[in-house]
Amino acid sequence: MAGQRFGELEAAIMDRLWSYGRPANVREVLEDLQQERTIAYTTVMTVMDNLHKKGWLRRKRVGRAFTYETVASREGYTAKLMREALATSNNQAAALVHFLSDLSPEEKEALRTALMVVRPQDAE
Repeated sequence: MAGQRFGELEAAIMDRLWSYGRPANVREVLEDLQQERTIAYTTVMTVMDNLHKKGWLRRKRVGRAFTYETVASREGYTAKLMREALATSNNQAAALVHFLSDLSPEEKEALRTALMVVRPQDAE
């Protein structure tokens, strides 16, 4: 999957598909987006095709159209962005300390919960 953040329309389309939790065709996504903006079918089709080429969506032909579904979860995408951001630091430990010191109480609790789920692996 290609890195970097989604563009504005890519993010809007991915948000829709993540919220559906099922495959959807271009027309469904278009009609959803048209509730908030004026947008052409071909624009949505092109962006969804680009997301497919980048590896974020998989598609299956159903009749004359494709249905698209996300390859990764929203949480998986967020984790990828976090890893990419951390990789830009020359001192990852210091970057993590800064990140952790800025967490809200709710985020700290979420981190505690996550650490209980993902146990450190034994050193080999």
